Amino acid sequence: MSEVNGNGRKLTIQGRDIAFHEGETVLEVAQRAGIEIPTLCHDPRLKPAGACRTCLVEIEGWRRLAPACATPAADGMQVIAGNERIDRHRRSLLALYMTDHPTDRETSEKGAPDQLLDMVERYDAPRDWGRMEPKRAARYEDRNPYIHFEPETCILCARCTRYCDEVEAVSAITLAGRGSETTISTVDSLSLLDTTCEMCGGCIDVCPTGAMTEKKPLLAGAKPERELEKVRSTCNFCGVGCQLDLNVDPEADGGRGRVVKVTSPEPGTTTNDGNLCVKGRFAYDFVHHEERLTVPLVRGEDGELHETSWEEALRVAAEGLIGVRERHGAN
Repeated sequence: MSEVNGNGRKLTIQGRDIAFHEGETVLEVAQRAGIEIPTLCHDPRLKPAGACRTCLVEIEGWRRLAPACATPAADGMQVIAGNERIDRHRRSLLALYMTDHPTDRETSEKGAPDQLLDMVERYDAPRDWGRMEPKRAARYEDRNPYIHFEPETCILCARCTRYCDEVEAVSAITLAGRGSETTISTVDSLSLLDTTCEMCGGCIDVCPTGAMTEKKPLLAGAKPERELEKVRSTCNFCGVGCQLDLNVDPEADGGRGRVVKVTSPEPGTTTNDGNLCVKGRFAYDFVHHEERLTVPLVRGEDGELHETSWEEALRVAAEGLIGVRERHGAN
């Protein structure tokens, strides 16, 4: 059965006939139908790159495996998303990724979850293919206060550089070098502060392995993201109403809890499509500032502000508004 009105266009994935809209890729059709095709370099906000090769599928009549993320759906196409050949490819590919990638979560997940390790476990990829030291250069001397790059966990999916180019349109970071020495860099390896970077942190958001991560939680020795609780909230810095997720350590500050960092909701689920600006993503320190008001205050007859209950504060505010109406009218 077709699952959307595709004006008669449909393809078959894993034996299921699925209608599709013109312009959709095989990956998009599969995801909409709930058929799993793994990917590391894909983000719905970005143009398909086919860089990670984890989404390769079989297409009837095609000699080679095809990247589902970059292959347009075609009427009558017969797609196999999983069989022995594809599983062998995925396990081999993931094993190659792991030859210069941290093997333990304590090392790789100092911040965000490592989707590569998740995939290795899910597909039971070999971990005994030998080991080589990564050659990607770092920028540990970058004095910017927010964004840290950890080259050992980078898989060169280019989601960060593509986001910087295609979504933010500032091209502050790029792929630099050749072969195994390819890394994420800036012009002349400058600090991000000396580039066109707007410090939006979108590169952190799209990174699938945590190679791009936030400095402040690292410097504070905060718990990794997997151990934090996410609380959906609205950014209060402007009137756009961007949605964000407060990552809270409930055991911090004597059990009162503490906001460790801010992350983005999934793309396509909120009005801001998972995008945030520098304030929305990094300016959360005010939440725990010592001068922040935490109880209601009412000005007494002595002219000073005094702590009170919410009931009393609301009563005084209501009486004040009623007084304005009586003196000046309701309009």
